[in-house]
Amino acid sequence: MSYHKELAAAKKAASLAACLCQNVQKALLQSDVQSKTDKTPVTVADYGSQALVSFVLQQELHAEFSLVAEEDSKDLRKDGAQEIVERITKLVNDSLTSDGSYNVTLSTEDVLTAIDSGISEGGCQGRHWVLDPIDGTKGFLRGDQYAIALALLDGGKVVLGVLACPNLPLTSLKDAGQHSPNNEVGCLFFAEVGGGTYMQPLDGSSAAKVQVSAVENPEEASFFESYEAAHSMHDLSSLIAQKLGVKAPPVRIDSQAKYGALSRGDGAIYLRFPHKGYREKIWDHAAGCIVVTEAGGVVTDAAGQPLDFSKGKHLDVDTGIIVTNQKLMPLLLNAVKESLKEKAPSS
Repeated sequence: MSYHKELAAAKKAASLAACLCQNVQKALLQSDVQSKTDKTPVTVADYGSQALVSFVLQQELHAEFSLVAEEDSKDLRKDGAQEIVERITKLVNDSLTSDGSYNVTLSTEDVLTAIDSGISEGGCQGRHWVLDPIDGTKGFLRGDQYAIALALLDGGKVVLGVLACPNLPLTSLKDAGQHSPNNEVGCLFFAEVGGGTYMQPLDGSSAAKVQVSAVENPEEASFFESYEAAHSMHDLSSLIAQKLGVKAPPVRIDSQAKYGALSRGDGAIYLRFPHKGYREKIWDHAAGCIVVTEAGGVVTDAAGQPLDFSKGKHLDVDTGIIVTNQKLMPLLLNAVKESLKEKAPSS
């Protein structure tokens, strides 16, 4: 089955959301950061991005619509939130005006309703869009990497994914580091099941097919991990790297931009081992997963099992998530198993 129409809508939605986010990041005002109850900083861009993606998908596809997304409007409907809601509404309308495809002005209620369309639980039946409106909010606030991550599930399987990474250099991180010398940043990665993975500049110029690294010798491999130590156990990752014989230091970046960078061969391995008690959410991995697998990579949990996106909002994974190419995966799984055994408290 072809998902061309859905992929075109997803690329448009994510690109527009990326423009909104770039505008906010340029002028990040103190009042734009609110604290959600779980203390993750959330910004007007987060809400604006979700409203915009929801609106564009519904305009483009005119189909029954189910969206599993990170935000809801609960905090925005509280007393004292009116000013921030108006700011979000203005951002969304400015983005729609600059795009010019939709001759419409949304009210604050339209925007709140669009945000709240992300209340679906997902699951194994039918089609569900999966969105993280800003994956890597902390990176966004620091001026570093973040991504707008959008995927489509059909029957519980990821069938397409789009990653808009506004601050990711167009050239390899191996050459440029995280900040491009010529300021040539802004990548859009997209993949459709069976169709490979492509990358194009966010400004919409031509796309090129990408492939994961072909490195077979772990000593030559470099690896990505989360920037925030709170998001992943860096000590476990470094033990695994040591067992593999990896010589390069880890590249620490925020968000699913790691999946995008890995899909074009900037590094060969991505390790994510959250602290005990954390449950992964599908929007943190769905788009990244298909972007890497369609580029020839493999994504599994620490036991070597593929990720199952059919169980609702959460991903139940064994211990962590590991990503690499097909040649390195057996060696990596072995190093993970040994390291976990070593780290386990002796009974």
